[in-house]
Amino acid sequence: MTLGMGNRIMPALSLLAALMLAAAPVPGWSASFRPEWVPVVLLFWSLVAPDRFGMLTAAGMGLALDVLTGALLGQHALALLLVVYLCQRFQPRIRVIPLAQLTLMIVALLALYEFVLFWVDGLAGRTVPFVDRWAPVLSSTAVWLLALAVLDRWRRVAHARI
Repeated sequence: MTLGMGNRIMPALSLLAALMLAAAPVPGWSASFRPEWVPVVLLFWSLVAPDRFGMLTAAGMGLALDVLTGALLGQHALALLLVVYLCQRFQPRIRVIPLAQLTLMIVALLALYEFVLFWVDGLAGRTVPFVDRWAPVLSSTAVWLLALAVLDRWRRVAHARI
């Protein structure tokens, strides 16, 4: 099946929007609960279209996120590569599980993502408060449910036009 132009642009726009949301300033009181937009959107596309969004996309998005956020170069890339690899490795199994189990799997992947960031920060001697490190897992889970609904609906509408 050939992909329509909207079908090619839609994932790129959602990934670009995730990068913009990750770099957007937030009020000080909510900074600890900033969702991890890039991993959420990238995990969605890795589940839906693993042949088009894989390790190369994860590495590119991770490096872009490192540059935008001022993190150690390769820190987010390493974390995204690991979670996208695991997502794609178990993609046939993950795609058929109920929504509650899928959400728990995403929570585990997001926690692994944060753990890798925590580990790299520890190696670099950078300390991050507990809340700043683990609160995004909770907020990202809520964003995952929203992204799942919005992006899946967007994807289905684009496929219906073909």
